Amino acid sequence: MARALVTGGGRGIGANVARELAGEGWDVAVAGRTAEQVEAVAAEIGGRAVVGDVSREDDVSRWFAELGEVDLLVNNAGVSGARASFADEEPEAWWRVFEVNVRGAFLCCKAAVPGMVERGGGRIVNVSSGSAYLPTDGVSSTAYGPSKAALHRFSELLAAQLAPQGVFVFSISPGLVRTEMTSWAPEDAPWTPPECAPRLVAALAAGEFDALAGRYLHAEHDPPESLRGRIAEIREQDLNAIRLRRA
Repeated sequence: MARALVTGGGRGIGANVARELAGEGWDVAVAGRTAEQVEAVAAEIGGRAVVGDVSREDDVSRWFAELGEVDLLVNNAGVSGARASFADEEPEAWWRVFEVNVRGAFLCCKAAVPGMVERGGGRIVNVSSGSAYLPTDGVSSTAYGPSKAALHRFSELLAAQLAPQGVFVFSISPGLVRTEMTSWAPEDAPWTPPECAPRLVAALAAGEFDALAGRYLHAEHDPPESLRGRIAEIREQDLNAIRLRRA
């Protein structure tokens, strides 16, 4: 049975991704800092819990030593930082957002990729955000959007390097999903159905969209049933990419 590792899998989007993958027959390991949460999700889906901080290299190394082969890595762990004006942001808290959102994904990729290459292939899904390129409301952390932009660019560069070796890297936005992280959003916000991101991750894991590695995929606006008929168009016209367009 193929194995998946979902970071930040103890709650919210990560927990739903873990449930979806388990339903598709994956052997799922759930990673996170809160033991009670990851153990509860792992028990629910018949998976495995690994506890630790995604930004700590020792913890990530231990996870992969315990799990062995990982065929699918879902880098979902993330923090948003405080919603405050720049004047009130503290340097350590600001940098912490990058440590989790970018360094954490890098460390997990660094641990997963050698085994994937050695076994002839694998897939990585990095959970970015529309905040990587969309304007914000002016009170969001000045770290969150830049960290997600960095994660997407990392995904794109890594995808180009690894695709020839059979390892396909994807960057997705789950949309605005009701979780603890989005509790600030108003009731009439453009909420994304919670099932969209898990369905997209499962479809990417199955391999039919490997030609779109490195592209920016939105869980609600790029559902699998839509993507199936757009692969050639996306590649030919360089769509689903964050680019500077000059007139």
